[in-house]
Amino acid sequence: MNLNPMTRIVGKVVIFSCLSITMILGSNLYAKESGDEVDDRLMQILKRFPEADANGDGVLTRQEAAAFFQQRRNNMNIQNKNPLPTPTHANVKYGDHELQAFDIWIVDPKEKSAATPLCIFIHGGGFRGGDKSRIQGAIIQRFLDNGISFVSMNYRLTDGGKYPYPAAMHDCVRGLQLIRSRATEWKIDPEKIACYGGSAGAGISLWIALHDDLADPESDDPVARQTTRILAAGTMNGQSTYDIRTFREWFGVPDLSRDAPLVDFYAMKEGETFDTPRVAKLAEQASPITHLTKDDPPVFMFYSRQNSKVTSNTDHATWVHHPLLGLKLQEAMKKLNLECVVVAPDIKDTAYEDIYDFLIKKLSN
Repeated sequence: MNLNPMTRIVGKVVIFSCLSITMILGSNLYAKESGDEVDDRLMQILKRFPEADANGDGVLTRQEAAAFFQQRRNNMNIQNKNPLPTPTHANVKYGDHELQAFDIWIVDPKEKSAATPLCIFIHGGGFRGGDKSRIQGAIIQRFLDNGISFVSMNYRLTDGGKYPYPAAMHDCVRGLQLIRSRATEWKIDPEKIACYGGSAGAGISLWIALHDDLADPESDDPVARQTTRILAAGTMNGQSTYDIRTFREWFGVPDLSRDAPLVDFYAMKEGETFDTPRVAKLAEQASPITHLTKDDPPVFMFYSRQNSKVTSNTDHATWVHHPLLGLKLQEAMKKLNLECVVVAPDIKDTAYEDIYDFLIKKLSN
């Protein structure tokens, strides 16, 4: 099933914490606010949603803001018209925390003795928000129609630093291992599993793909003995590093401000910086590119923003989802003769129709 471009955009979900849409729409936009208040509000919106600036002139008008949020509302309506198919098993627990759970849609294999590939979706949200329900039904159905079972995974959020790195990564690894431990029961091919996600979920997927096997063959726990290696990974606006020092080096911006979610991600204490040994060590371990080796699987990285120049004034939502993060990983993977496809509005690749085509082809091969 082919999805039109708008449906694909909706499928690439990024969770935003935004001002109420009802405050943006309508002919009397900010009618009760002063001119300075309106300008300030528009600047806040532009900072959070740089893509709302339709003509790219760096100034957000009322009309552009209204059109942007109207389009987002239309996209939400499209999503609501594509409800999730009923999971084969809902809210399967892989840990004690309420967020340590996933939904699974299992395809009946064509032959009784056969097993199906599996794709795991990991949601985004800056490690502070998001949910496994934030996936379009049409996307799940696309995998099911191609004979691929599907999982949507939840994981513990940072919760103000309560669950810092590596909680989210280890949660999704544990979920992956639980799936493999039930592969026979669910008729899943344990050697044909891929992961993908958006933003934080992209980073988690990439971390799993590039990290050495976390299986513990000597464990008394049969789940922990399962391999954590996967066949392929896909990312949407994903990060190949979570080290602000690397961001600054790659963008050539020494004073690039730190990304707020990373403070909770590393449970940074007052007085700590990214040069503090404890934080620096965690940042290196959390960065997927750190773990890259010649035996790693192929990767597809999609970005919705152009490969534009970053300065100290660039909004963090732009540079933390920047195509350069994919291009840097692509450069490193090419040196190891590994496949890494990077696609953005100004970076084209004709090898695959989209990220879903990439994952389906890798899993169906």
